[in-house]
Amino acid sequence: MRWLLSFPLAFIGLIAQSVALAMSQIWANKVRSILTTLGIIIGVASVTAVVAALSGLKAKVMSDIETFGTNRIFIWPRWPDSGPKKNASWRVIRFLPEQFEGLLDECPSVKAFTRVAGTNESVRYAEKALESAQVVGIEPAWHEIESRPVIWGRPFSAVDMLQRRAVCLVDPMLRDKLGMDRDPVGSFLTIGYRTFRVVGVVEPRPSMSMIGGGGRGEDYEVFIPFQTFYQIRGEPWFQVMAASRSPKVSDEAKAEITFFLRRTRNLKPGEPDTFRVLTVESEVRTFLTIAGRFTIVAAGVVGISLLVGGIGIMNIMLVSVSERTREIGLRKAVGATNAAILTQFLVEAVVLCCVGGLFGLGLGQVLTTAIARIPAANLDQAYIPAWAVLMSFGFSALVGIFFGMFPAAKAARLDPIEALRHE
Repeated sequence: MRWLLSFPLAFIGLIAQSVALAMSQIWANKVRSILTTLGIIIGVASVTAVVAALSGLKAKVMSDIETFGTNRIFIWPRWPDSGPKKNASWRVIRFLPEQFEGLLDECPSVKAFTRVAGTNESVRYAEKALESAQVVGIEPAWHEIESRPVIWGRPFSAVDMLQRRAVCLVDPMLRDKLGMDRDPVGSFLTIGYRTFRVVGVVEPRPSMSMIGGGGRGEDYEVFIPFQTFYQIRGEPWFQVMAASRSPKVSDEAKAEITFFLRRTRNLKPGEPDTFRVLTVESEVRTFLTIAGRFTIVAAGVVGISLLVGGIGIMNIMLVSVSERTREIGLRKAVGATNAAILTQFLVEAVVLCCVGGLFGLGLGQVLTTAIARIPAANLDQAYIPAWAVLMSFGFSALVGIFFGMFPAAKAARLDPIEALRHE
């Protein structure tokens, strides 16, 4: 029992003594140690900087997606790759408004949906005009799904939709571009060749730095009731936006919508879908998977420099063994075991690599700060995750063990008599 207690203490004491001896050797040969660990320093700094940049990029994209809404669902018609409707007319493939009647009743995971159709038209107010603005036909649920409420005036009413009234909503960019009053409710706009009365102003589209090219650009928007748009444009091609009750049930909502549309579009069993349902939540999972794999690959490629640094560690440890041959012989002559000699040089290699890893992390943090301050790079959220710190130290220690084993074993195998006679 006493041996069981004394062995761990003796081992810890040996490790502590080896670490102290290793630090003294590093301090005694500061320049050589710095040059030796330069590969480790550069390798760790490169790995942490790359991981930090990718982590910042992922954080920025996820922030944009959260602003965009992770419970959104997009539905649009499309030609199937096979089947009898592969080459069907667009009139057969397009959606019809009545195909979505009763969707909320039969799809319990869906909270809201809106039919959406759009085109570009000229817009005129008084003496000012825009050659091209986005004219979008929407339904009242659009505001909830897009998280863009009406900030002046009112949204479209049920009467506006049923009677296909010539009313519109504008966004602040279009309002200001045309020189309209801050509260333009009651004003009249000419959209194309038709006159519409403004009933409200919609909240601006949120700026998303990564999604959509870094901003909203010069997109001027005006919204009219979907039924009005459908009547004016003569049964246009349109798509549908929906929102699930929560991101967790997005897959269930997708399955329910798919089943519902196959029935309303009279698709037979085995016949391919003539539409596509896309959930933002599934795209988020795909993005995270790809980003994770890319991070691992990039870190692995950059981590090759750590292996190069490890070769430098092995070389300098072989030199150290040669320089301290008489010391090794003396220690063996007074009773040091092969295991003790092996441990001493192995710990020295590991400490040398870990010191290099520590300096590498410091340099990596400097690089991360510099990356975060690059203008227009959208990497201001770059950071070194905790797992990258642990990975850097762990990999540095493994490099020390792997490349320090051969010099340590060589030192442990030295014959004490030959070592003492070494000049």
